[in-house]
Amino acid sequence: MTAGLYGLVLTGGASQRMGCDKAALPYGGRPQLARAFDLLARHVKRCFISLRADQWADPLRAAYPGIMDRQEITAMLGGGPMVGVLSAHAAYPDVAWLVIACDLPMLDDATLAALVHERNADLAATAYLSESDGLPEPLCTIWEPATLAALDKQAVNQKIRPRQMLTHSTVRLLEVKKTGALENINAPDERDRVLKRLGCSDQEVKCPT
Repeated sequence: MTAGLYGLVLTGGASQRMGCDKAALPYGGRPQLARAFDLLARHVKRCFISLRADQWADPLRAAYPGIMDRQEITAMLGGGPMVGVLSAHAAYPDVAWLVIACDLPMLDDATLAALVHERNADLAATAYLSESDGLPEPLCTIWEPATLAALDKQAVNQKIRPRQMLTHSTVRLLEVKKTGALENINAPDERDRVLKRLGCSDQEVKCPT
């Protein structure tokens, strides 16, 4: 029986290169977290955000169902996006997770719909190939529950490399149809370029407080 599909928006990063919280930066007048959550929620049974313990009281994140990074997983991995993914798996171990990063402002419905439509639940995961290097993109991927259970067992005193795992597993791999759909926006100059491409007028809003 195919496992149900839940969604997870990763928001627990430190946003060091951007200099402020990437999830709060607006695109088209809305925080990117709001845009990402609403987009993902349309394609899954239930949707959550991942967050660190010190983000629990953040007003932006408090508006959404959250799964806090588990201390024991953080201690094992030392940080990184897979802390959020494995914490979500620990909370709901019997479902597959469609995981997206919160810094993908050009991600669209068609890209997520194709991922869900092409899902092969008999494989380890269903993922897109990165436009930049042709390797699997782990932060817009459907992770099957058996795969996450195996990763959880491997996490003890190890640094999980999700791209390496996807490369060496039997994975359904797709090509992105929309140019830039999976482009991560990590720095102010990258955001300025994307705002122009999207036709947004949010250039003056740099770091909301």
